[in-house]
Amino acid sequence: MEQRTLGRTGRLVSVVGLGTWQLGADWGDVSESDARAVLETAAEEGVTFFDTADVYGDGRSEQIVGRFLADHADAGFTVATKMGRRAEQLPENYTPDNFRAWVDRSRRNLGVDTLDLVQLHCPPSAVIDDDATYDALDALVADGSLAAYGVSVETAAQALSAIARPGVASVQIILNAFRLKPLDEVLPAAEAAGVGIIARVPLASGLLSGRYDAGTTFAADDHRTYNRDGSAFDIGETFSGVDFETGVAAAQEFAALVPEGLTPAQAAIAWVWQQPGVSTVIPGARNVEQSRSNAAAGQAAPLGEDVEEGVHRIYDQRFRAAVHERW
Repeated sequence: MEQRTLGRTGRLVSVVGLGTWQLGADWGDVSESDARAVLETAAEEGVTFFDTADVYGDGRSEQIVGRFLADHADAGFTVATKMGRRAEQLPENYTPDNFRAWVDRSRRNLGVDTLDLVQLHCPPSAVIDDDATYDALDALVADGSLAAYGVSVETAAQALSAIARPGVASVQIILNAFRLKPLDEVLPAAEAAGVGIIARVPLASGLLSGRYDAGTTFAADDHRTYNRDGSAFDIGETFSGVDFETGVAAAQEFAALVPEGLTPAQAAIAWVWQQPGVSTVIPGARNVEQSRSNAAAGQAAPLGEDVEEGVHRIYDQRFRAAVHERW
C-alpha cells in the first residue's frame, strides 16, 4: 500500500488507516477478540496508521490498541489518539493541567512513554483560536509526553485556523463523497503548509457502502440510532449530517459509478485518499472482512474523471444546499 508523510509528524503512514471508534463503543458491541482480529487483519493488509481516542469506550479502544501495539513493537506503526471530550466542551476546561491528565491517561492506556500524535477532539472554536492552547501542547512536546499534536475539527473554518498554527502537525476532518467542502480551501491550505490531513467518516457512517435501504435499522447503542438528531454530539458525525433517506438514494447513484473490481465501499475510500492533500483515510471496521476489504481500497487504481464528475453531480443535486455552509 502507498505510504505518505503525515504532515509535520514526518512519519510515513498508509494511505488507508484504521479508525477504532467501533472497537470501543457507539456502534454496537464488539468483543475484544473480534477487535483484535480487526487490528491484526488491517496490519497484515498493509495498514500502518491507527486512530483512536480516550473516549472510545472510556479508554477501551486505547487499551486494546495498546496491547496490539505491544505485540508489534518493531512494526513501525503510528498510533494517533484524541483528547478533550472527557470533560464538558467548555473553553475553560482546556487547561495545561487537564491536558497533562488526559495525555498521561492515554499513555497508560496505550502502554507508551511518548504518544505519536495527540489530537484535540473537536474542541470549541475558541480553543482552536487561542494561543494558550498551543503553548500548552508545545510544553507536552518539549517534555517528551507526545511527539506531535494536531486538531480534529468539525468545520472547514476550524481546520483553516488550526492549519495556520506552526506547531500543528495534522488536521482530522470529515471528507467523503457526501461532504465535499474540504476540497475548496482546507486541502489546498494544508498541502501548502505541510500539514497532514486525516480524513474520517469516509463512508458517511456506512451509507456509501450501498448496503442500506430506507428500512434499515441499527442497534439502540449505535450512534446511527441515538444521534440522528444530533442530541449526543455533532450531527455531522452521523451519516455526515445528511438525511438518511436521501443518503440511501444517493448511495445507489454512487454505486452506479463504481468501476469493475471494486465494491462501493472500496470506491468511496479510494476516492478520499486519491484527493490531493489527503495523507490518510481512516475507515472503521467491526469484523475481519470489513478490515480486509477496506485495506484493499488502498491499492485501487485511479478512479478517473467519470467518477469524480459523478460525485460532484450527486453532491450538487442532493447535498450542497443542506450541508455545504453548515460545516
